[in-house]
Amino acid sequence: MKSEKLELVRGSGNVFRDLGHENADAEQFKAILAAEIIKALDLEHLTVRAAHGRTGIAAADFSRIRNADLGRFTLDRLMSILNRLGSRVEVKVRVRRAEPVEQARKSMASFQPIRSRGRTLSGAVREDRQGRV
Repeated sequence: MKSEKLELVRGSGNVFRDLGHENADAEQFKAILAAEIIKALDLEHLTVRAAHGRTGIAAADFSRIRNADLGRFTLDRLMSILNRLGSRVEVKVRVRRAEPVEQARKSMASFQPIRSRGRTLSGAVREDRQGRV
């Protein structure tokens, strides 16, 4: 295994986009907000029950956030939770032209996660022989 050569390709900066998710930008934003919530809980050494007591948000919701189970959460709900924990959210929007859907699907058809010792390396994809992702 040590002699196996790995091809590394720089990801887009959004693992959800690299994996072909439809709402990649929203999922990335949710993940960032969840990470900030976890950081706020850790900085103040709050358990999920203590966070519930302080914010009125269900302890189960904090548990879901800690486990990255974000399907039930909207972006505004995650921002509201951060606000209740004493943080403020500032959002900057930069709009760029997206590649056409068909072209994105074709490029994702050759997607193969890179494996190292049985684990997938997040956000990395193999290039085909022509250097395409």
